[in-house]
Amino acid sequence: MAQSGDVPAGPGATGFASAKEVRGQIAAMLADMKPGQGFAWRPLVRDGVRVAAIEIWKKPGRPAVHPAEAEYAIVLEGAGTLISGGILITPVENRADLVEGERIEGGTTRPLRPGDVVLLPAGVPHWFGITGDRLVLLGTKLPAR
Repeated sequence: MAQSGDVPAGPGATGFASAKEVRGQIAAMLADMKPGQGFAWRPLVRDGVRVAAIEIWKKPGRPAVHPAEAEYAIVLEGAGTLISGGILITPVENRADLVEGERIEGGTTRPLRPGDVVLLPAGVPHWFGITGDRLVLLGTKLPAR
């Protein structure tokens, strides 16, 4: 069964989700999260190649780097903190597209609120902290140039 926003691959393919569908997906994801679960990710729209997904953070993850992909995100709900730049300490490659570390040294700290937009270039260490009960992002990864 196709999810909302699924479209066939091909030139000009457009993924779309209405504001109502976005709110519905967030509500469904929150309902599906288990007690103690710190993170949930679910595709929202696709163009046949790329995916824009809802990310719900209830607990901070480990600082990360995506070596070959830029990350673009819009804060939809909640509040948090972004630390980006600097040096990832004790990096471990979990997958080809994900390196995680213990912490970031020398990064820039920014508060995150609904409506804020983030564009992290490929290879930039970053970490999302949570202020309150959750941070909800609409995010996508973009191949580095």
